[in-house]
Amino acid sequence: MPRLPRLRGREVIAALQRAGFAVLRSKGSHHFMQHPDGRRTVVPVHAGETIGPGLLSKILRDTEMDGDELARRL
Repeated sequence: MPRLPRLRGREVIAALQRAGFAVLRSKGSHHFMQHPDGRRTVVPVHAGETIGPGLLSKILRDTEMDGDELARRL
C-alpha cells in the first residue's frame, strides 16, 4: 500500500462527499459523515492542522475505502 497523503480535514470531507458521503451534523470541530448505505465516520477539522496517518487510516477503515480510492477522489 502506498503512503497515505497528508491532508487537512476539509480536503478529506471534500473527497468523501465525492464518494457519496454527506455531513450529518457537526459538533465543535468534528464532522459526522454518513453514506446512504450506512457507513459512517468522523472527520476533525482543525484550522492549519493535517490529519495524521493513523487517524486517516481509521477514517479509511470506517468508510471501507483504500488510499488509492481516496487519492482518485481528491
